[in-house]
Amino acid sequence: MTSTKTLTGRSTVSARIIALATAGAMLLTHGVAMAATQGTLGATSTGSITITASVPNRTQITGLTDINFTNADPSTAATSSQNDCVWSNTATKGYSIKATGSGTSGAFTLASGALTPVPYSVQWSQSSGQTSGTSLTAGTALAGQVSTATTPTCSSGPSTTSSLVVSIGSTDLQNMVAATSYTGTLTLLVTPQ
Repeated sequence: MTSTKTLTGRSTVSARIIALATAGAMLLTHGVAMAATQGTLGATSTGSITITASVPNRTQITGLTDINFTNADPSTAATSSQNDCVWSNTATKGYSIKATGSGTSGAFTLASGALTPVPYSVQWSQSSGQTSGTSLTAGTALAGQVSTATTPTCSSGPSTTSSLVVSIGSTDLQNMVAATSYTGTLTLLVTPQ
């Protein structure tokens, strides 16, 4: 009876040792505990090292051009669409985009001194060549976008990947003072996902 208890106790200890050794071997084969090996003294000597490299998430938006609605006809909406390049180095090439205007609290407005600001709308499409897209809300990121760019600035591969559409409604154009320039800045923040 006593010998059976001892044997069972030894078997449990042996099983634990085997389990720990197996776990250690698994760590070594999966590269977690890799280490340099040193050469030995001799006619030749060979050592080895493991080299590991990684990069952080990065993204870039390029190809943007200023918009100039000069002498816009107030009887119809003024719309400008442009193609640009968004590059992301994540595994999915995903990104989010957030637009902020220069108006109060980041509003999409154009201003001219003390005159009433003129609102405009912003749309985004993750495909180039579009004249409409998803409406953006000032200061709110549009997630789930995917780029087709293969290099930053689209220097090779597709030359553009997405579309930015800016519009001023006809009613808002009618409220503008003639021969007066209204200006504003639209800032686009792209974040890799």
